[in-house]
Amino acid sequence: MTDFSTGLERREVNYVPLTPIDFIARASDVYGDRLAIIHGALRRNWRDTYARTRRLGSALAKLGIGKNDTVAVLLPNTPEMVECHFGVPMAGAVLNTMNTRLDQATLLYMLRHGEARVLIADTEYLQLVEGLRHVLPDLILIGVQDKQAGMPDVPAGWADYEALLADGDPEFAWQPPADEWDAIALNYTSGTTGDPKGVVYHHRGAALNAISNILEWDMPKHAVYLWTLPMFHCNGWCFPWTLAARAGVNVCLRKFDPQQVLELIAKEKITHYCGAPIVQSALANAPAEWRQGIRHTVSTMVAAAPPSSAMLAQMAEMGFEITHVYGLTEVYGPATVCAKQEDWASLDPGAQAQLNARQGVRYHLQKGVTVMNPETMQPAPADGETLGEVMFRGNICMKGYLKNPRATEAAFRGEWFHTGDLAVINPDGYLRIKDRSKDIIISGGENISSIEVEDALYQHPAVVAAAVVAAPDSKWGEVPCAFVEIRKGAELTKDDVIAHCRKLLAGFKVPKIVVFKELPKTSTGKIQKFMLREEAGSVKAITQG
Repeated sequence: MTDFSTGLERREVNYVPLTPIDFIARASDVYGDRLAIIHGALRRNWRDTYARTRRLGSALAKLGIGKNDTVAVLLPNTPEMVECHFGVPMAGAVLNTMNTRLDQATLLYMLRHGEARVLIADTEYLQLVEGLRHVLPDLILIGVQDKQAGMPDVPAGWADYEALLADGDPEFAWQPPADEWDAIALNYTSGTTGDPKGVVYHHRGAALNAISNILEWDMPKHAVYLWTLPMFHCNGWCFPWTLAARAGVNVCLRKFDPQQVLELIAKEKITHYCGAPIVQSALANAPAEWRQGIRHTVSTMVAAAPPSSAMLAQMAEMGFEITHVYGLTEVYGPATVCAKQEDWASLDPGAQAQLNARQGVRYHLQKGVTVMNPETMQPAPADGETLGEVMFRGNICMKGYLKNPRATEAAFRGEWFHTGDLAVINPDGYLRIKDRSKDIIISGGENISSIEVEDALYQHPAVVAAAVVAAPDSKWGEVPCAFVEIRKGAELTKDDVIAHCRKLLAGFKVPKIVVFKELPKTSTGKIQKFMLREEAGSVKAITQG
């Protein structure tokens, strides 16, 4: 046997810890003159962007910020948010991107739990942050003023972001992490069933998922990427680092507006963007005149909730090439992809949409995804029928939940990450999610997938959004309750909905209750089912009859 160890030890010349922050150094060295940032009238290249991130890292270091210090940011999708994804870890610190739609109490919990030493905030959120300031007097506040958007001045008592950068060193000699297992980011879960959990990312996982995004999307050099997806959500699915690796263009966007998005796609020749199904639906249902001028191929990635086959078909009709991915905060955003096969192209659009609606197969650099019985930890057969829990393992998995070893151990039981999503494995190896474990409706002993019923609802041309939850029933235990949002100008009755569903579903799966309303959504486009589940108990007596 040959000894491949002695004299072949790991050393500085042949081993460097993986980190995504090195991607921007290469982008500057190789493509320094190429465009990196577009924000309204602002145009900035990769060389200048790299210098600004180094100034930020230097400025934070001067403030005494170093390894394992948390730097929270409350920013929309502006250039400063891109810069924070590099400048904060350059100082050795951990980046905590915070949801800009959260209330003060939730933000306060996160700042305390993560022990944030610095908060970098857009002055749009001035009133909110001032309230936090009085409770956390030791928190260093750094204000970002977006003058193009007419935001307020940075107030007294805050440091000014631009002044801070002016005092920073553009040649700051940042160091990669000593260990690629070191934390790079802290992201909080939604907390709909209790306090938000702090999900900790490591440099290795962030780098590998950023590269996987390129591989799964066949993303070319210098892609022009529109920031419709909030960068506070799973660090923008790791795309701030992906764009640096491709020396692409970050087209910034303070808030999602369908007309503005379509105008930017035409004007800036956007090649790529990401979004939840609700975002895609808003674009697909926009007036045709808003899409005038878009004559090039646009690639879009959809995730955050299982897309309906109807929505996928709509996007295909627009000429947008859609890639369906799936993941969670705990796996850095997307970690599976519905990889398209050549023979799908010969199928009719409806059949293609059905195949593309599946969650698919593991990302290139994720070790494994499977469907297992969570009690026995035995794999489900690839029969397309046997339900099990989706589980991940590999480099694209979180370090764990901050200060919550019990939740970490529960999530990693059996050395797999338990997602709580229920799915089947099809004979071709592709997984399809049927529901969250808490969303399965058990009616008269039969399991009903709320996603299957929602998919049927979305196939009605008058339905713009739909969600199905369980409602209590004295006879069946539970029955499907459908909340339906109707397209403007359309008319739809409960009988219309039921008749439509009867054509597509078994009788016991057809909604027994139908409620028409605008659905509550998170800032990332997810429908807030927990609110609808609460409401479902109160609508039964009124609408069931």
